[in-house]
Amino acid sequence: MELSSRNKSKTIPETSNDRNKYEKRGRKGRREMLLGLGFWMQGFRCFPWMAVIFFLKDGLRLDPSTLQILLSSANLPMVAKPFYGLLSDSFYFFGQHRIPYIAGGALLQAISWFAIASSPSSTISFFTITVCLLLGNLGASIVEVANDAVVAECAKQSTNTSDLQSFAWVASSIGGISGNLAGGLSVDRFSPRAMFLLFGILLIVQFCITVSVSEKSLDLPNNRSKHGIGSQFVELLQVLKKPEIHQPIIWFSASFAVIPALTGSMFYYQTQHLNIDSSVLGVSKVFGQITMLLWGVVYNRHLKSLPPRKLISSIQGAMAVLMVSDALFVNGLYRSLGVPDSVYVVVVSGFLEVLYYFKILPFSVLMAKLCPPGCEGSLMAFVMSTIALAFIVAGYLGVTLASWVQVTETDVSGLRNGLVVQAVCTVVPLLWVSYIPESPRPRKKEE
Repeated sequence: MELSSRNKSKTIPETSNDRNKYEKRGRKGRREMLLGLGFWMQGFRCFPWMAVIFFLKDGLRLDPSTLQILLSSANLPMVAKPFYGLLSDSFYFFGQHRIPYIAGGALLQAISWFAIASSPSSTISFFTITVCLLLGNLGASIVEVANDAVVAECAKQSTNTSDLQSFAWVASSIGGISGNLAGGLSVDRFSPRAMFLLFGILLIVQFCITVSVSEKSLDLPNNRSKHGIGSQFVELLQVLKKPEIHQPIIWFSASFAVIPALTGSMFYYQTQHLNIDSSVLGVSKVFGQITMLLWGVVYNRHLKSLPPRKLISSIQGAMAVLMVSDALFVNGLYRSLGVPDSVYVVVVSGFLEVLYYFKILPFSVLMAKLCPPGCEGSLMAFVMSTIALAFIVAGYLGVTLASWVQVTETDVSGLRNGLVVQAVCTVVPLLWVSYIPESPRPRKKEE
């Protein structure tokens, strides 16, 4: 009996330090579970979107320009992210200001995908699917804002700012890998309706898990605004007036916006003219997501100490080089050297597709260091909205460029010239890369 009591006592923390250690470990585990699930779902969104792209092409028979306009316009809810950030910074529900927004955004997405799935794939109208996609991206943007704010808030409490960003990046990459792999294998085997339904069910699971977590148990800093959304908006404007804040944001968003996106034209070129199978495109995206996963690991271990200007500009230059490579691919150079089209699409095209996003990780770390406490949600949301707007602008510029070089569904002879123009536009932002600081210093919240 004494032995049993003695052994039992050894399993109970004997000091307040021991209890604090266990509690801290528990809070960290809950944060990682919540963020891991959230960012995994964020990456897994490519699963239903792969079905959407093929449905728009084969079901509604949209031409490349219309397809790209729709896909770009569907991101319009992402532009309003600062508003969602201000809401989450200012309005609390039952004492919580992150969990309710994550749960609500997941539920909104589920409703949109269930709405698409409930309509027969053969009769759904262009207007209906446009509205549903906008609604789904609205929910996704709300979730992303809340998740980014949690990461930024927790990073303030950590001595190593890049750890949580890298964790979120890895979780999103794993979601992208599994989503693209499942999507590539499913798009020829199941109807788009079934894929939309499955993703909706996963969102309901995310909703249920999220609402079961208490925000107090995450130990987030108490930066609650005392004056509501108005003061948060004023505070955000004050932060954005600082050159060390707005200059990097201007450069970063412009570095995406000035590059005309030829996504729709390349998709039709690969599927219509090269007859690349959908499973190969899925593997290509999986390869790209694997490189994103490796990028998160490599950055956290070896590159986070590099000056952000040097790292981000190097990525921008690499993008231009691969765009020139795409032009050579369309011209038939690699085919003449014995490289199969499918191999190039999987390796080079898959890598280039995600290389665009490599800059986001070091830039997010940079913004987390510069962001004053109390406006993490609104500032990070503003940053992500500028990126979303930049992609929309790039999509519209891509439609204009495709029209100028006369790329159509049946004629892709001008695609090579379009890719060369795209590469030149990618180099242009390097002329004012000095907007990105060499060694940022964290900003303190001004009284």
